[in-house]
Amino acid sequence: MNKIASFEKGHEEFKRVKFKQNEERFRKLVNEGQSPKALFIGCSDSRVMPSMITGSGLGDLFIIRNIGNFVPPFKPDSDFHSTASAIEYATSILEVTDIIVCGHSDCGAIGALYKTHTPTAENIHTIKWLELGHSAKRVAMMTMGSDDTEELREYTEKLSVVFQLESLLTYPGVKRRVEEGTLYLHGWHYNISDGNILYYDDNDSIFKPLIEE
Repeated sequence: MNKIASFEKGHEEFKRVKFKQNEERFRKLVNEGQSPKALFIGCSDSRVMPSMITGSGLGDLFIIRNIGNFVPPFKPDSDFHSTASAIEYATSILEVTDIIVCGHSDCGAIGALYKTHTPTAENIHTIKWLELGHSAKRVAMMTMGSDDTEELREYTEKLSVVFQLESLLTYPGVKRRVEEGTLYLHGWHYNISDGNILYYDDNDSIFKPLIEE
């Protein structure tokens, strides 16, 4: 069975079991619209599933996924900005009360920062996008040295989350609501291999376990 066929079988299972179990909830979401609790900005990595690692239900999360869970800085122009548009919609229209930026272990985007790439017509946008991780890489190397190690990459993953939180504050709607005390920003780092999540404590400037063992 190929992967697409397995997806079809999975959809059949969803319609037969899960949809039936949640049919009333789906109808309510259609009739009343969505009112998510939080905006979750995560990586496109197929191993990271926001609803699974948070235990969230239907309508709980408004989700942005991109390579590296990066947040491009606000730009006051009328160009196409997918991530920026979703941030604006979540904060100013849906009025979520929390934004979570979630990085993760073994991140391909962070790993790519430590490799040399030759620009081609097939990777030009990816190379440009990776510039959003350069500040984290620079600070990480200043702190830990230039040797490309697993420890350096993990440190870069966590630093990048902090930089993305700072980038969020360049958005007028985000900054206004944070200052009003109606919006809260959270930085997470999810470890794929053990399932643990660390959160960034901005008072101590370190990552701590989200839950106690």
